[in-house]
Amino acid sequence: MLFPTLDKDQRRILQMLRKSGPLSRSALASALEISGTALTRLSRDLIGLNLVEEVPGAEAQGRGRPAIPLRLAGHGGYAVGATAHKGFIDIALVDFTGATIATHHEAVAPIDPQGFARKVRRMTHELVDRHGLLGRRMLGLGVAVPGPSLSPAGDRWSVVDVLPNWRDAPLRDILSAEMGWPLWIENDANAAAIAEYYLGGLLRDFGTIVVLLLGFGIGAGVIVDGRLMRGQYGVAGEIGCLFPGHLPRPSPLDLLAMLRSNGCDLSSVADIDFHAADQAPTIDIWLDRAAEQLQMVSNTAFAWLDPGAIVLAGTLPSTILQGLADRLHQADLVTTVHHRRPPVRISNLHGSPITFGAALLPIHALSAET
Repeated sequence: MLFPTLDKDQRRILQMLRKSGPLSRSALASALEISGTALTRLSRDLIGLNLVEEVPGAEAQGRGRPAIPLRLAGHGGYAVGATAHKGFIDIALVDFTGATIATHHEAVAPIDPQGFARKVRRMTHELVDRHGLLGRRMLGLGVAVPGPSLSPAGDRWSVVDVLPNWRDAPLRDILSAEMGWPLWIENDANAAAIAEYYLGGLLRDFGTIVVLLLGFGIGAGVIVDGRLMRGQYGVAGEIGCLFPGHLPRPSPLDLLAMLRSNGCDLSSVADIDFHAADQAPTIDIWLDRAAEQLQMVSNTAFAWLDPGAIVLAGTLPSTILQGLADRLHQADLVTTVHHRRPPVRISNLHGSPITFGAALLPIHALSAET
């Protein structure tokens, strides 16, 4: 089934249902300031496209025709997200509501783009077959890469050097040749921002958010008025340039290196444990320094963008992310009107926000307001 093309009002309906949950036609018309006649026509078209459905079993309240609520239809389409990091590949399969159908995490040797594309194709077909989705509408593939775009078109990327032959490779051509699906490629911080916005519950309360991703390095994903902000040259949020790699920086790899230099025998970031007696003192020192560095990021993000939330996310354990948030809450951050301060919080997602965000890229492209 082909990727649907929707007009502005159809997208507004989808986003309202994604934000608010099931609503009656009259409630939708009122919320979106659309006439009842137009809403009826628009919703009929969306039902015909299998993107919206009536809530089964809804009963009339009082006299007259039942006000049957509408909701997003999970079977309206399916999308896959994939990302590669040093030593593993992550894949997620989601439905049109964003609900996770399946995930796959596989340890691999360092893999080039061609090998990644082949493995993603094989695993995607296995997941689709296993869950009985053959012949269903596949909305596309989202791929998150660790590194900034080298062009506004996003065809080539400055991928971190631990992934062999990725930097400046024609990723769009390589991936499209294997999958044959609509394809979206995004920086990993942008993908994490999409996941936090849709799956972290932020869509319900905020239109503007900033996600600080502590992953391979440090980056930011920014959503303004529901739109992913990429900037003039596609590198908005590249805050890693504020913390050169040869200097101490608030990144997981920096913490790992600090722990190793202090005698902790750790093989990867996954081994970092705040509760380990030999690690805790070093982690505390790192948290103090990293929080001080992130004060500048939080203050400037708040002053420039006025976000409803600044989310700390990434590969570090939640106890360490919370330690950063606690220190930022106690810091002398800037204030604006009504004594508002940067609204720092940590991610509440279980699993990789990068991979889930990659899977949501096709859904965001289909239904977000433009």
